[in-house]
Amino acid sequence: MAVLVARANEDRPLYGIILMLFAYFAFSLIDVNAKWLAFIGLPALQLAFMRYAGHFVVSSMLILRGGMELSRFGTERLSLVILRGVLLMLSTVFNFIAVQYLPLTLTSTMLFSAPIMICALSWPLLGERVGIWRWSAIMIGFCGILIAIRPFDESFHWAVLLSLGGAFCFALYSILTRKLSGIVASDTMQFYSGAIGTFVLLPVAFAVWESPETSFLWVQMICLGLFGWLGHEFLTRAHGFASASTLTPYGYTFILYMTVWSMLVFDHLPDQWTIVGAVIIITAGLIIWFRELRLSRKRKLGEV
Repeated sequence: MAVLVARANEDRPLYGIILMLFAYFAFSLIDVNAKWLAFIGLPALQLAFMRYAGHFVVSSMLILRGGMELSRFGTERLSLVILRGVLLMLSTVFNFIAVQYLPLTLTSTMLFSAPIMICALSWPLLGERVGIWRWSAIMIGFCGILIAIRPFDESFHWAVLLSLGGAFCFALYSILTRKLSGIVASDTMQFYSGAIGTFVLLPVAFAVWESPETSFLWVQMICLGLFGWLGHEFLTRAHGFASASTLTPYGYTFILYMTVWSMLVFDHLPDQWTIVGAVIIITAGLIIWFRELRLSRKRKLGEV
């Protein structure tokens, strides 16, 4: 069966870094738009549907450029590609509900607990050995999460649990992406991600639908899907130009983007506990990244 195949990686790290920065900027636009539209009364599940409907339209047009053959939609890893799409959809739904109630700075901090979860899950799911340095960083990272969400404080909000659930789904999604990278083409993964979110959320969105009152709000809602497709396209292409070990630290610019949007759009500054928790989580993530980078270099030297 003829299927699309992924392109081989290229060693052009500067291009990868630039694409990574653009990817997380696009992702930040999704969250700020979703929070604003939810603030004026549009249902979160309707917004999640629009995020995937736009994604689905764009990815379908791109994958059909080469012809209408059904084989263009095929992949030998279909079950994993579908599971990847379901996890991404759940991450979005949880996040869109959470941003209605929580500051963008807190939801973005929770999202970046995902690299810590990925490291913790890499042993049982991928069989990767996790040593004392990375387990220590995992523990430090989870302490940062507790500081940021303050579970025993009167200010604790139940939506934090959804935000963490979204981060967990995103961690599993990232592990599957790592497993499928170089095996399944970018256009194929984009298509299935959009299709699954669109068709699963369609009946729910129909049931709760509220029409925007102005054309500007319609544009904002449609842009959820465009930004979603664009962000994932940039992210996938970035990993084609540079290794994950090179790109990982630049993902933390998402928190900076969200802090700026939170200040400009919602006039909100992060509190001291969110800042402390974010710093600890980022530190833990960078420890994991640095350790994996050193181990990767040692493995390469050992092969020489």
